[in-house]
Amino acid sequence: MLKKLSKQLNGEDWTWNNLNTLCWAIGSISGSMMEDQENRFLVTVIRDLLNLCEVTKGKDNKAVIASNIMYVVGQYPRFLRAHWKFLKTVVNKLFEFMHETHPGVQDMACDTFLKIVQKCKRKFVVVQVGEAEPFVSELLTGLATTVADLQPHQIHTFYESVGHMIQAESDPQKRDEYLQRLMELPNQKWAEIIGQARQSVDYLKDQDVIRTVLNIMQTNTSVALSLGTFFLPQISLIFLDMLNVYRMYSELISSSIAEGGPFASKTSYVKLLRSVKRETLKLIETFVDKAEDQPHIGKQFVQPMMDPILGDYARNVPDARESEVLSLFATIINKYRGVMMEDVPRIFEAVFACTLEMITKNFEDYPEHRLKFFSLLHAIATYCFRALFALSSQQLKLVMDSIIWAFRHTERNIAETGLYLLLEMLKNFQISEFCNQFHQSYFLTVEQEIFAVLTDTFHKPGFKHHVHILQHLFCLVDSGALTQPLWDINALGLTAYPSNTAFVREYTIKLLGTSFPNMTVTEVTQFVDGLFESRNDLSSFKNHIRDFLVQSKEFSAQDNKDLYAEEAAAQRERERQRMLSIPGLIAPSELQDEMLDT
Repeated sequence: MLKKLSKQLNGEDWTWNNLNTLCWAIGSISGSMMEDQENRFLVTVIRDLLNLCEVTKGKDNKAVIASNIMYVVGQYPRFLRAHWKFLKTVVNKLFEFMHETHPGVQDMACDTFLKIVQKCKRKFVVVQVGEAEPFVSELLTGLATTVADLQPHQIHTFYESVGHMIQAESDPQKRDEYLQRLMELPNQKWAEIIGQARQSVDYLKDQDVIRTVLNIMQTNTSVALSLGTFFLPQISLIFLDMLNVYRMYSELISSSIAEGGPFASKTSYVKLLRSVKRETLKLIETFVDKAEDQPHIGKQFVQPMMDPILGDYARNVPDARESEVLSLFATIINKYRGVMMEDVPRIFEAVFACTLEMITKNFEDYPEHRLKFFSLLHAIATYCFRALFALSSQQLKLVMDSIIWAFRHTERNIAETGLYLLLEMLKNFQISEFCNQFHQSYFLTVEQEIFAVLTDTFHKPGFKHHVHILQHLFCLVDSGALTQPLWDINALGLTAYPSNTAFVREYTIKLLGTSFPNMTVTEVTQFVDGLFESRNDLSSFKNHIRDFLVQSKEFSAQDNKDLYAEEAAAQRERERQRMLSIPGLIAPSELQDEMLDT
């Protein structure tokens, strides 16, 4: 590599592409040498690249070399952490690049700054030898100047980076002070906008003001992303005003759509208003998600959100409903789990029927709402399952119909979410006091619907989940958990079958006989008997079903690789582990970063 680098220096091999390739290779072997050897190697590389930058003419060429220097430096955090003066020089150089208007340089500077801070964040919050204050304090003093020439998306990256630094500060008082200094600029602007809005609410309707509000929300989201729990003082400061702005913009959107019809939702004005709503939801979701292991922190924000966010969702016309409301409450339930039990009926009431109405008309409309709706349902079924017992039989039927509707979907993500959800529901009902009632109502429906998607050749990617659900059903039948008959007692009488196992066996033979008219009764009976025999061993059970499908006329003429997807994935993972053991074989961008400064 050093020989190739010397050829770049003497001009023999100099091209942008050659230099990019070489620097990528140099970056990819980080961590594979002993520290002393790595230090000598890196010093030589950086020295040569700096020389190359000096002797090369042309601004474009210099920009390419500079971005490569920064890439290489960012790949060697161990060296940066061990050499503070070098680290400080690199960061100050990045700050200089943030004023450079050459295309791509500012993006490179902000992205590299984020990468370096993530890997060396503790170095910036302690007073280093020869320094009067921690670097983060120095940075915050000159913040306005540093970001003066950056675009909004670059400023967001910069703020996220500083958030990582502040997060590394262990003294709560200093941490809050740094956060307050970091957010000074956006908070001043926010206070100004809210002050004007109190004088006249029409001020918030101006497009430039809406853009500024959006930018402030995005800046807050970036800091919440890196700061996590410690973002609490800032979100507390803006939370209630933020909900008021959310409510007002929501009413504006609804009235625009009511007056202008469905096309109004496509206008740039309505899109801008919706962007603010979405960013507000994203900010709350990011904070809740990143506030680690402190349920009480985010829970205090749930009640104030009930009407402005949940009530608003229910009141809105379908085109004005934000799918992010569903993912926000899914995140809240995933985070706070059983603590949310009492709030589930309210959430259910606000979003369930109105969302189902939107997504069950066909398989195409509102794709975002579909996936997020089932994610919310999955969160409720996993962590607040007992809340489902409070539902009426009509509401529970709605839930089950929506799950069946989901796994019938040809969109793989939605079908998989539906299958995960169904298995979760079946497991939970099996150990509940409502086990008999639930299975008397839904056992046969679930079995019939799962066999329908298993055998229709359109849902092969869900094969693994179909097998898990069927295995669960077949094991349940004679597990002793069911103490009541699954057949219709009124029509057939209590003694029509000796056991549920005998009934399910006969029912399944009839069901599959209809689905596979080309197969003889003997073949179908052998298959069903095989299901009962192999039910306690997942691998045999899966192979038995797969062999049956592959031999059937419907599947035999098709490509059945999806039925073997699980085995193929395991093989790929073994190959990846082999490649991981050899430094440089896998691209740095694909590696999980073990060099973060945790």
